[in-house]
Amino acid sequence: MIKRTLFFGNPAYLSTKNEQLVISYPDKSLETKTVAIEDIGVIVLENQQITITNGLLEKLTNNNVALINCDQYHLPIGLLMPLSGHTEQTERFKNQINASVPLKKNLWQQTISSKISNQAGLLKEKGIPCRKMEIWAKEVSSGDALNHESRAAVFYWANLFTIENFTRGQKEIAPNNLLNYGYAILRGITARALVSSGMLPTLGIFHRNKYNAYCLADDIMEPYRPYVDLIVSNIIENEDTIEELTIDMKKQLLSIASIDVCIDGKNSPLMVAMSRTTNSLNECFEGSSRKLLYPVF
Repeated sequence: MIKRTLFFGNPAYLSTKNEQLVISYPDKSLETKTVAIEDIGVIVLENQQITITNGLLEKLTNNNVALINCDQYHLPIGLLMPLSGHTEQTERFKNQINASVPLKKNLWQQTISSKISNQAGLLKEKGIPCRKMEIWAKEVSSGDALNHESRAAVFYWANLFTIENFTRGQKEIAPNNLLNYGYAILRGITARALVSSGMLPTLGIFHRNKYNAYCLADDIMEPYRPYVDLIVSNIIENEDTIEELTIDMKKQLLSIASIDVCIDGKNSPLMVAMSRTTNSLNECFEGSSRKLLYPVF
């Protein structure tokens, strides 16, 4: 069953009773609401005047809910995850830590090939010629030694949006604000799936920045990024201005968890597909498989 994504943009008091998330409001005219904790996958806390009880935090953590909190500028800055997400966690940690360099290079090759293919799929859906991208996706070598990812990115961002001088970057012009928000949510979904599969989100196969606590999440989410790009592209086409994130835009970006993707020949919500990807990654680490399952755009 697809887990729910909950967004809190107004002042609220969040507590728990009978395995339910209880939502009450300072405005007593608003009705108290409840949501079954077992149905929740992601929670985004945006308003600075939200109070949450430790009892609720315990239950959310035990149910592997990705709890994302935002700063005063309404941008995601933190992620609460359980310390233990799988009964075989110790064994799976060992397999991940002991993964050989050739295996990591092979996994990165598969990841980048899939990412470029999905980027090409989005361009193709938008009616943009992308034969180069399709060729590059097939030419990715072990560890992406020739850096096809960067070559494809230049072509991709130059053609996806009809915005003059657009450059992809954290602090660049819009729609980077939309992309940053969407990727932050996707990162939380990925980290949640990795922990649920018994792996360390910190220890990557390619990303290795010592200041990054989610290197593996950043690795595995790469082929999923085009699904965020698709939502952002649709927002651009339907909104008069994108300089500031509105509640409606955030709602659309938060739908990333439930967007349909095709993985292993079957359609499923992205959050479910992500769990299949992370489970396949564990199988690669333990040596029972050499293939990472990624969605095909």
